[in-house]
This record gives sequence, structure tokens and C-alpha cells, in this order.
Amino acid sequence: MNQLEQLKKYTKVVIDSGDISHIKKYKPFDATTNPSLILKAIKMKEYFYLIKNSIEYSKKKGGNNKKKITRAVDKIIVSLGSEILNKIPGVVSSEVDARLSFNIEKSILKAKKIISMYENDHGINRNRVLIKLAATWEGIKAAEYLEKNNIHCNLTLLFSFAQARACAESNVFLISPFVGRIYDWYKLNYPTSKYHVLQDKGVRSVKNIYEYYKKYLYKTIIMGASFRNKEQILALSGCDCLTISPELLEDLKSSDEILNKELFLPKVTFKKPDEKLSKSEFKFLHNKDLMAVEKLSEGIKQFSLDQNTLEKIIKKNM
Repeated sequence: MNQLEQLKKYTKVVIDSGDISHIKKYKPFDATTNPSLILKAIKMKEYFYLIKNSIEYSKKKGGNNKKKITRAVDKIIVSLGSEILNKIPGVVSSEVDARLSFNIEKSILKAKKIISMYENDHGINRNRVLIKLAATWEGIKAAEYLEKNNIHCNLTLLFSFAQARACAESNVFLISPFVGRIYDWYKLNYPTSKYHVLQDKGVRSVKNIYEYYKKYLYKTIIMGASFRNKEQILALSGCDCLTISPELLEDLKSSDEILNKELFLPKVTFKKPDEKLSKSEFKFLHNKDLMAVEKLSEGIKQFSLDQNTLEKIIKKNM
């Protein structure tokens, strides 16, 4: 078996792409998208019909230009997600506008809108969709509300242990710790340090979260994300899920080297702590981690810029 086949024995493999051709090729169980991946997809000629169809859909619904553009972007996200779901057995993650990352109420409304479009326009059950939200305090609280209303969430842009703990305590369905972006920050700030995957701060972050969640029997699923090399993936074999780019999936598929399971369930477990993080405690602990503060801010900014670009493309073609 190649390494991709071996990895699938221990971990649910998810593809991090909005390109249907990649999904057909690697046959993942689930798929994740974000504004950057969707922007990349719709710039390809074969996906221009998504722009055209979303504009026609939005115009029929009426409203001013701003509402039409916003609705058309939502339609692209849902339409692409629906096409992906036709090719996989599991779920797809669709992201809420990153500009709402600090607004609980608007994040909830946008999530409900996306789910409504999946269900009413495409006939897709909400259980096949994960709503992606940035793991700000507000995003986590929005997810807590949505989970209680049978809308499962994927908390993304997760860099600190405080974010991971707050998500588990809020009964979030799934988290996406960003291995590669943590690695990027340490590589930039400590360029002379010798690199070894076992000391990789991104890998260690996921391992620490995995050990904590399993030790206290939290049900929140851990999905390592944002990988920079194959070694990071191999070091997290046994994690609940790993979402992997097509390029790294190809690296795994091309190798027949033996792949070992690296993460294991603890032999002893404990009752969950009674006390949950308050908002002030969360912010204090998160802000102690300079890397997490910078990368969360940077991630929200980049996804917001990509959202703006999507809207400009819609406006240009409307």
C-alpha cells in the first residue's frame, strides 16, 4: 500500500481543495473549503458557470446591489459545496464571512442562511455540512449556539491551546489546528533553529490538544490542517482527521514507505474539569501566545481580503 492508503487506516483523510478534479482523483472522505480555495477555484475557466449561475439566482431574489452581491457569493460557496458533496461520502466545510469573526449574532445569521441554501436550494441535509468559523471568542460562542440547533461547526484559524480548550468546553463538533501556519511563524522568528518534525511547534500543538481532549473524553473532533511538508502529516498519523492539500496527497500517494501510527488514545482518562474558561480568562491565555495572536489576526485579514475579491468578481460580472 502507498502511504495515503496506509494513513487512511489510522486517520480520516480530508481534502483541502475546492477543485472537483482533485476530489475525484484522491477520493477523500470529507472536504474543506475556505474563501482562498473558493477564489482559486472560480478563477479557473471550468468553474465560471458558478459565477454566472449565482448572479442569475441572486437577481431573481431581488434587493439592492449590495444584497445581490452578498447573496451571489453565498450561492457560489453553497453550489461548490454541493458539487463536492456529490463526489464524497462525508461532509464539506463551508466558511462564514471572516469579516463577521467578532460578531456572534451576524455569524449565527450567516450560518443559518448557508444551511438554509444547502437544504432548500440543493436538497442537502445539514448533517453533511460543517459551518466554518474563526476561533475567536465570538466565533466559539456562535458555534456553541449553532451546535444546540443541530448545525455542526468547524472552528478554524486555531493556534492556541486556549482556543482549543474553549471549543471543547463549548461542545464544538470539530476544530482545525493550523500546523503549517504555526510552523511558518517559528521559522520566520527563529530562522537559525535546527528543524526536526518531532520538535515542530505546529505538530506539538496538535499532539497536546489530542492528548488533552482524549484524556478528558471531550467529543470535539481534531482535524490537523495547513501542512507544509509530508513529515508533519506522518507525525500526526492517528489523529481523528487530517485535511491535506492535493500536492501533499500526491506525495503520500507516490510513496510506498512504511507509515506508523503516532497518536494513541490514553490508557487512563479523567472527568472533565467543572470550571470552564470565562471570556476574560480566554482572552488572557490566548493573548499570552504572541504567535497565536499574530496568526489569528493575519488569517482573518487574509480571508476577509479574499471575500472582498470574490465580491469584486461578482460585481464585475453582474
